[in-house]
Amino acid sequence: MMDDDNFFTNLDRPGDAFQNRLRNAPRDDDGDGDVPMAGAVPPLFNDDSDAPETPLQHLIRHWMNERHAPDVLPIAEDVLAALLDHIRRQSETVQLLRSDPSSSEDEHFRIMLAQTEVERAKFVVRSYLRMRLFKIEKFARYVMTNPEVQQRLSENEVDHARRFAKLTDQHFYNSVLQGLPGNQQTLDDKPPFLPPMVAEPDKSLAIFVHARQRCPPVRLPDGSTLTMEKGHISLTPYSVVEQLVLRGEVELV
Repeated sequence: MMDDDNFFTNLDRPGDAFQNRLRNAPRDDDGDGDVPMAGAVPPLFNDDSDAPETPLQHLIRHWMNERHAPDVLPIAEDVLAALLDHIRRQSETVQLLRSDPSSSEDEHFRIMLAQTEVERAKFVVRSYLRMRLFKIEKFARYVMTNPEVQQRLSENEVDHARRFAKLTDQHFYNSVLQGLPGNQQTLDDKPPFLPPMVAEPDKSLAIFVHARQRCPPVRLPDGSTLTMEKGHISLTPYSVVEQLVLRGEVELV
């Protein structure tokens, strides 16, 4: 019986040809009776920061950070490009093997499971991009008035934010603002005791953060300091750990 390397976890591992890993995958009926799978239930967090991340694991971390952070985070453009290229090549290989008349029934079953894994990766990519698009549209005018935030976006995202902000401004003007006095026809007013008219991320939002390594001390709103050791989980305002998130020292959960 061959070693039971977790085949589906290693689909995105560089090195061996995907076709060979697919054809040499362990048979479901190898061995006598049911054999417990090592690591069948993975730990909630992987504290082994020295272990290299696959492109899919890397994107999942960016995806979770994007989902929980109130602000728009820097786009993982290189990771996205590498993973999309891998998905394309893997999909082409699956289609090639599926059309191979010499493939056995067991191989076709494994091909189907491999295709399912490809769809899982596509779901993560789509969800990551949709979450970014949701934030960009929600904070379009905030994005266009902050060059620092624009640097976190791809060229296409900046272009979309610019067009969306322009359409929104035009809609507000045609619907309401043109009927107001001239000094009240802009969206840049900051009336006292009222929230700003331009939506901005609420960085005081409380988030759960998991330390991927020992982090330098951060100052809490009450003036005290917090030092997170590797593996530590804290509930804190996003503004407190924003720089740690951007540097990749912590991840949001």
